[in-house]
Amino acid sequence: MQQRPPFSPLFLLLILTAAITTTTTTAHNITRMLASHPDFSTFNHYLTATHLAAEINSRTTITVCAIDNAAMSELLSKHLSIYTLKNILSLHVLLDYFGAKKLHQITNGTALAATMFQATGTAPGSAGFVNITDLKGGKVGFGVEDNGGSLDSLFVKSLEEKPYNISVIQISKVLSSDVAEAPAPAPSELNITRIMSAHGCKQFADALLANAEAAKTYEETLEGGLTIFCPLDDPFKAFLPKYKNFTVANKTAFLEFLAVPVYESLDMLKSSNGLMNTLATDGDQKFDLTVQNDGQEVTLKTKINTVKITGTLIDQQPVAIYTTDKVLLPNELSKAAPTPAPAPAPKEAADSPKAPKKGGKKDAPASDSYSPADSPADDAADQTADDNAGVMVGGARFLAIGLSLCLGVLLL
Repeated sequence: MQQRPPFSPLFLLLILTAAITTTTTTAHNITRMLASHPDFSTFNHYLTATHLAAEINSRTTITVCAIDNAAMSELLSKHLSIYTLKNILSLHVLLDYFGAKKLHQITNGTALAATMFQATGTAPGSAGFVNITDLKGGKVGFGVEDNGGSLDSLFVKSLEEKPYNISVIQISKVLSSDVAEAPAPAPSELNITRIMSAHGCKQFADALLANAEAAKTYEETLEGGLTIFCPLDDPFKAFLPKYKNFTVANKTAFLEFLAVPVYESLDMLKSSNGLMNTLATDGDQKFDLTVQNDGQEVTLKTKINTVKITGTLIDQQPVAIYTTDKVLLPNELSKAAPTPAPAPAPKEAADSPKAPKKGGKKDAPASDSYSPADSPADDAADQTADDNAGVMVGGARFLAIGLSLCLGVLLL
């Protein structure tokens, strides 16, 4: 008698399906979740308009305190800028899970929850925290921590819940404060070099101010979105001798390489993996970088080295400025230095006319900067670790394919 396999093909199919879908079960889309609740269409619209929706979707543990169309109409009647609206709506995104059951079982009856506004780094003190208190009679009150202890917004009902992943609840009134409603400066009014100089990136800011072309590119990009990766002063000081030997074109390309022409919040970067174009990207001159994240840590890398994002100077749509622990070096400036010029030709040849230079194309930066050997030894280790991480991901895919093949054989 032929021995039956220890597991039936159907059982193996169920295991394989579960293995493949496990990584996608925690994903959520706040826009789609609220789309089935038309009374919150205005709130839903402004989550998208302020780019908060993408940040919410990038989080794995979050609570959205939604307000209905009537409450949003009252808020919009103040005619606040889109940047100020983002600050206010950020107070409605709690960085923890609060389902209906948990709200009525808060330890000691009260909890202080950090919000997306606190995470931006622009909220002073405790201005970005929300007080949640289980009141008498089964009511739960919400209030911004710096508004004098007032809990004038109440829990109404639960709209959507994916336990311990995302909770969408309705509250009765807008959560706001004087700090959140303070007029946010328009991007063109931001002095990015002053911000960098005051927060540990003075060396980089001075280099940018000294380069009119790069400074102009930064300024012209502000309105449409700009993310800057600013090296801290100590690593940039160490890099200055090489930077000073750059040609003017290379200095411009290098400075523009450390910024991307889109707004990327830290949460968006944490959910991103892959290539990004920079301000220096121009045709064949790619000047791109790779974003790679591991949990809460975000790294930027090229073939030359890897750096870590260490802090946030400003995260205020459409501008974000982050500090890095080292100077990220572009691939395009890493070629070996040019070979020495040949010995002078005889005097007669020197007097001969030279061929005119061809025009029509922007000169590519010269390869006179640094060699891969200039990058610290630990960068090579970082690169190896990143490559190993990629192998691990690829190995998981091969495992799924192998299981599929085994299942096919059993079904035969």
